[in-house]
Amino acid sequence: MKIWNEILSNQVLVSAVAGWIVAQVLKTMLDFALNRTINWERMVGSGGMPSSHSATVCGLTTAAALHYGVSSFEFAVCFVLSMVVMYDATGVRRETGKQAKLLNSILSENPLKLNAEVLQEKLKEYVGHTPLQVVAGAILGICLALVINGYY
Repeated sequence: MKIWNEILSNQVLVSAVAGWIVAQVLKTMLDFALNRTINWERMVGSGGMPSSHSATVCGLTTAAALHYGVSSFEFAVCFVLSMVVMYDATGVRRETGKQAKLLNSILSENPLKLNAEVLQEKLKEYVGHTPLQVVAGAILGICLALVINGYY
């Protein structure tokens, strides 16, 4: 039990994890509001609004800034990690999703005469984020870190 108390007292870690959890719950709720069905994959899957990746790293970075200062090594590492994750979410991963969508469209026409079993396996299209989704996740992570660390 002592280890859980220590983990929960680590506000930097709690800020990051809270960013991920809240973003995933919001993403699932938004998906439900739009489609009127619960898609439990949204609770753990990537892509969508808001970006849980951005919420996680921005929660981490904000909490590191509050606890260690913006001139600290800890903040520097978190900041660089955040920039890489958010760039990747809007760049490489978003392009991967676009390619998956195109390939799924081509495969639905079955020009290669593939068997039905192969065609059932679709490529995942929601792996990246739009810039708006990344910004929304970043704002969510920053706000959560401020609340968790007593600045709100």
